[in-house]
Amino acid sequence: MSSWRERLDDALFVKSRDLPPPWGPPLRVLRYPAALIRDWLAGEIGIRAMSLAYTTILSLVPLLVFIISVMKGLGARADMRYVLHQFLRPLGAAADQLTENILQFVANMRGDVLGTIGFAFLAYTVMTTIQKVEASFNFVWRVSRPRSIARRLAEYLAVMTVGPILLAVAVGLLGSAQHSPFAQWLDAIPPLAWTMAALGQLMPYVVVAIAFALMYGFVPDTHVEARAALIGGMSAGVVWALVGRAFAAFILYSSHMVAVYTSFAIVVTTLIWVYLSWLILLIGAQLAFYVQCPQYLRHGQEPVELTVRGRERAGLAVMYLIAHDHRLGKVCWTPDGLAQELDVPGLALAPVLACLERGGLIAAAGNERLEPARDPAAIRLVDIVDAIRTDPLKPAVEVRGALPVDALMSDMEAAVHLRLSDRTLGDWVAGVTLPRWSSPRAE
Repeated sequence: MSSWRERLDDALFVKSRDLPPPWGPPLRVLRYPAALIRDWLAGEIGIRAMSLAYTTILSLVPLLVFIISVMKGLGARADMRYVLHQFLRPLGAAADQLTENILQFVANMRGDVLGTIGFAFLAYTVMTTIQKVEASFNFVWRVSRPRSIARRLAEYLAVMTVGPILLAVAVGLLGSAQHSPFAQWLDAIPPLAWTMAALGQLMPYVVVAIAFALMYGFVPDTHVEARAALIGGMSAGVVWALVGRAFAAFILYSSHMVAVYTSFAIVVTTLIWVYLSWLILLIGAQLAFYVQCPQYLRHGQEPVELTVRGRERAGLAVMYLIAHDHRLGKVCWTPDGLAQELDVPGLALAPVLACLERGGLIAAAGNERLEPARDPAAIRLVDIVDAIRTDPLKPAVEVRGALPVDALMSDMEAAVHLRLSDRTLGDWVAGVTLPRWSSPRAE
């Protein structure tokens, strides 16, 4: 008998997909926060956020030195006080002092004092930080193979060069907009002045949400849809703003912590806030992943494997879909598209695709799009079943069974070959008149 948690998961993540209004739509939306809370309680995202918080504290000053050096070299405005203060604003009164201290540290790390070795250490620190961020995003997006070393070096250098330019442009536009004649004219009209003041309060959070969305779109080493990145970025930006206000209120009224930690209170609160910021950023990335790949909602980061029957069903469905479009002169199926169409996690479908590819049944045509490796009329259905049941990359273990068992297995294999040996994939696709999907669509 299944536990109450399994029944709840089944109702929320499976049965809710076909529920009509009024309960269906809210339950389908509720799946996302439920999955995010489950993943957070699992601990892996929190551990990665702790690691990134520690790395950020160590690399914040070198990172600012590198950004300011690039901005000054390009002749751009190099005052990072506004951006840094906006990030530290939830720390309350300590934000001003901490901002000035960090900028003083940055000013002390001059190029003539650092020398070549010091500057190389700065570059290494910055690249290590970016690498940790990429690794965390790849973990969220289930990317098993990261970028190559050459590609990493080129893209990291591009980020370290283009990032400060975009930051300088954003800060410059914000400063120019606040002091422009048009803004002064609007300030003279009370209703418009109130509106502009409200927009000014919201603008930093909008910039944060856009920055989150850009990170979700470009940092993971996989294709991220704009819709998923935007939903994740906007949601994380709203949560970041709300948590920032709550954290500021907590700092304002937590006199006990100041009394206990005294001068170390600013260090403790800064570390907590940096950790919360990274945690929100990673949870937003997880939301963007679920928006693009909802078939992972139920399982999260748990390893998922198909049953033997599920592998055969998925393999036959893959061959049918690819051959059907090939018959129409189209090559449009990718591994991610097939996983979404079959409603199974991509990691669970990957071994099936690998068996079909090694069996010479499918091949990549370009841009990860799959097509039949040969004419579907020359592919027997029994060959598809045999390819799915055989995985040459896994060590085979022969099971010694009783003679009656061996005889029964032989009868089963003979029945499958007798029924399918004369049928080809081309004939099967051409003769199908049934609806595409049964219910449920996949196991």
